[in-house]
Amino acid sequence: MAGPLVCPDCGHRFGEEERFCRYCDLPLVRAEQREPALDELRERARKVKPQYTEGPLVRVARAVPYPEAELIQGMLIEEGIPSMTRASMGFELPHYFPGGARDVLVPSSAVEAARDLLAPPDGAREQQPSGGGLLQRLRRALVLYLRR
Repeated sequence: MAGPLVCPDCGHRFGEEERFCRYCDLPLVRAEQREPALDELRERARKVKPQYTEGPLVRVARAVPYPEAELIQGMLIEEGIPSMTRASMGFELPHYFPGGARDVLVPSSAVEAARDLLAPPDGAREQQPSGGGLLQRLRRALVLYLRR
């Protein structure tokens, strides 16, 4: 005989005569049919758009503190663009150490979309001739956040 009926949302158990959870109004499932919760890596992988996964890795940004690189990666994955970081200039620091420059890399099929996402808004290049754009704004926002 199969396992007991449970609600896939709240987890309450019900008898064989029940078909819907009286708390959530969801259809009941057998206990062994419940899908396991997705871990963070699997959840991120579900967001990746297949058209952005082809080709060799290309650098699209450089982040100085590690948290800035993670922020850029978060922005990219929300648009379905997979990315990874590596230490710039071959100097590898442990990931928990916030120093050191990091390169943000994406597959070549996603370069244009990533650069569009990370580009400064129109007209901002004239105001900032150094070309810092988004990364400088992110640094300033991070500094202001940490000062709170």
